[in-house]
Amino acid sequence: MSPCTQVGGTTILSIGDGDTIRVRQAGKAITVRLACVDAPETAQGPYGQQARGYLQQRLPVGREVRLEVKTTDRYGRSVAEVTSEININLAMVEDGQAFSYRQYLGGCDAKEYLDAEHRASRRRYGVWQVPGGITRP
Repeated sequence: MSPCTQVGGTTILSIGDGDTIRVRQAGKAITVRLACVDAPETAQGPYGQQARGYLQQRLPVGREVRLEVKTTDRYGRSVAEVTSEININLAMVEDGQAFSYRQYLGGCDAKEYLDAEHRASRRRYGVWQVPGGITRP
């Protein structure tokens, strides 16, 4: 059993980029890094902006989400899988908006993320429109 903490009563405040969000939890604003995914940086052509836009559509301000916190990163951010109706982290990979973050897949279902990435690359979604995918962030 993993030492993950599931927390409800969490609402979206803003989207930072393709793999960072701000939420309000128990009256406090916290920054959350999406676990197990690596989205293109904002400066990476259209893909960074597309990843951010994708999150803004899937997680509008005020949307209630559930966090499955895996760890805290070196910047003090909670690193979590974020669930609305679906696992947003996995959807990002499945829809070609982010890569599986191979070196940090330990806390997630690695096979699920790698399979989603394979499907996205086969279908040429998002970052996979470029043969072999864009340069990983």
